Amino acid sequence: QVQLVECGGGLVQAGGSLRLSCAASGSIFKINVMGWYRQAPGKQRELVAAITSDSNTNYADSVKGRFTVFRDNAKNTVYLQMSSLNPEDTAVYYCNAEITVLGDGRRVTRYWGQGTQVTVSS
Repeated sequence: QVQLVECGGGLVQAGGSLRLSCAASGSIFKINVMGWYRQAPGKQRELVAAITSDSNTNYADSVKGRFTVFRDNAKNTVYLQMSSLNPEDTAVYYCNAEITVLGDGRRVTRYWGQGTQVTVSS
């Protein structure tokens, strides 16, 4: 019914930048919060950044001032601009969205993308 497709991961040197994107498609009535999580080897998945439908944002302390989350509601797409990357940012990054599906009343379902690897070399 709904898919989240992520793009933009890869290998970058410390101090570099990357932009991730995540497009939602399918039988979408409304998208509330969209966000990015990450999971490093041996660690729990953690919230990186989130943005509401009216562009209120929330960031993990570790990425404040370096990462920017923004969205294009017309395209059902959320982006994560990452700058000043360091090796501690190495992880699989997952897109997440809270979506009301067409014909599903007011029920909100959380969907996840497949994940994209970000590797920062020192």
